[in-house]
Amino acid sequence: MKMMLTTYSADAPTRATIDHVAGPALIEFGTNWCGYCRAAQAPLAEAYAGHPKVRHFKIEDGPGRRLGRSFGVKLWPTLIFMRDGQELARLVRPSDAAEIAAAFAQIDPQP
Repeated sequence: MKMMLTTYSADAPTRATIDHVAGPALIEFGTNWCGYCRAAQAPLAEAYAGHPKVRHFKIEDGPGRRLGRSFGVKLWPTLIFMRDGQELARLVRPSDAAEIAAAFAQIDPQP
């Protein structure tokens, strides 16, 4: 069972690594000090709870951070929902658990 990460990591995987992740994955870009990022955590946790198979990457973003630039991230948090290396949904500054759950459903449909 995968768990939602709570801290943005400065150690980002390469884009090639992300592109080769098998199955569902959530790539979350932001920073630990960002108010929008902190506000998104409760609805994200609520929506994530129903998707224990989704791998979560919580990546600290900012100037010169290659992974965020490769995805065209401009605002935080940006949530990128992927399955088998393909982006299927993207949310920027989400604040509603229902919209996050709808994006999760695109990468990890529940039976």
